[in-house]
Amino acid sequence: MSHDGMSQGTREGRPASRGGGRKQRGGPRKRRRGLRITLGVLLVLLLAAGGTVYWLYNRLDGNIQGVDIDKALGEDRPERLPTSGQNLLVLGSDSRAGAENKELGGGGDVGGARSDTAMVVHIPEGRSGAVAVSIPRDTLVTRPRCTKADGSTVPSANRVMFNSVYSQVGPACVVKTVEKMSEVRIDHYLEIDFAGFKDLVDAIGGVTVDVPQDIHDKSSGLDLTKGPHKLDGTESLAYVRTRHGIGDGSDLGRIGLQQQFLLALLSEVKSQDLLGSPAKSYRIARSATRSLTTDAGLASLKSLAEFGRSMNGVDPGDMETIMLPVAYDKQDRNRVVAAEPQAGELWKAIREDGTIPESAKKSPATGG
Repeated sequence: MSHDGMSQGTREGRPASRGGGRKQRGGPRKRRRGLRITLGVLLVLLLAAGGTVYWLYNRLDGNIQGVDIDKALGEDRPERLPTSGQNLLVLGSDSRAGAENKELGGGGDVGGARSDTAMVVHIPEGRSGAVAVSIPRDTLVTRPRCTKADGSTVPSANRVMFNSVYSQVGPACVVKTVEKMSEVRIDHYLEIDFAGFKDLVDAIGGVTVDVPQDIHDKSSGLDLTKGPHKLDGTESLAYVRTRHGIGDGSDLGRIGLQQQFLLALLSEVKSQDLLGSPAKSYRIARSATRSLTTDAGLASLKSLAEFGRSMNGVDPGDMETIMLPVAYDKQDRNRVVAAEPQAGELWKAIREDGTIPESAKKSPATGG
């Protein structure tokens, strides 16, 4: 997620006079100077706060958990091509760890965390656009041989549900599984759990989505009519997790809602006036980091901020969302498998930073 610290309004001024081309008073130069003064005063106040600012920074920085993906996976990985852009694996974890997560998840086994949502986000070279590929959680995959955090190894296994890899072996093995099935090098890893997702939505003041059809999910209590709704954190979590309220009740039906919500969330964050509201900025940063796990390369506020700034050219409105093409498994209709040749064409386009063919965006199994 990226934040544009200076809004367009701070750069606009009155038109030049028709005479000698001099700027009228109150034009861009004065406004830029005013902004510099404002930032200077803010910096002085931050320096005066001294230990408090250092404590806040370290508190937020300490919230982020890091996973050394490179160390865990070693050299047995797809090649990083010079013009392949950046690829992020984004996971929404259904961890029940902690009282809030357990309540939001509806109880269940505290140790039974799984990858509830998974997206490979590809950001092309030049950072001008992006595509998010959702991997259905019920997809049967070949889990490669992986090493757990304690150093023990888990042998390869066929026909394993994708969302079970996380709970069986851990996040590094999820990355390795995605790399093996796609031959796409994953550069970064981001994971957020139930509580973190809810708190982030509440911190930004809710997210407005255009509900595509009436949703009445007795399981989650979600009751929405077709049309625009502003959802709070709890409602948003129910929206992206609903299975019984849309489609055939499978995971495929809700993927469209997840993708739609992702774009709405990114647009809402990008539109926030963070420079004008330091308190709100802190609340958002605290919520975003409190339940965040990343790869070691992003596991600090500085690294996340630098990565976010590099994404400023990516407009959520231009992001394309695609579901990995899948077909119903012939042995178990409650499971799906990657559909070929569509899936292969999709991953090839991402590997080569190329245009995704229309044929690779169509899935035989739709969940409708």
